[in-house]
Amino acid sequence: MMIQTKHFGEIDLTEDKIISFENGIMGFENFKKFTLLYDSEKEDRPNISWLQSLDETNLALPVINPFLVKSDYDPVVEDELLKPLGELNDENIAIFLVMTIPSDIEKMTVNLKAPIIVNSDTRKGCQIIVENQDYPIKYNVYEVLQNAKKGDE
Repeated sequence: MMIQTKHFGEIDLTEDKIISFENGIMGFENFKKFTLLYDSEKEDRPNISWLQSLDETNLALPVINPFLVKSDYDPVVEDELLKPLGELNDENIAIFLVMTIPSDIEKMTVNLKAPIIVNSDTRKGCQIIVENQDYPIKYNVYEVLQNAKKGDE
């Protein structure tokens, strides 16, 4: 199916790339269908992807693998919250952090407190609040990403 996206124009999307969020995501509860996009011409394995809404073209949130910004990220989550996603294991679980990228990119942050969890087998996702008290909503990542970039060179 053809969909219009915020950053990539019109793309052809197959059904197996659609992620269903039964409760939407925080702040956007009415939007239930999303897909993950990245610029494949720029990167093989992207650091930053876009969680693109299929319900609202202008809704595309930058997301990142949490282990790229905090290698010891270990969210504590009540198992009951993840049951709607189906059976999760090391092979089918994907965790993303929502990024905030202001005009001054040195102030970019990720939300460690509310990760997005996706079961790649069932293509179901949810955003949850973790129990870890020491995980902030705004965790500055500019320096971490700059250091990671230097390590790749």
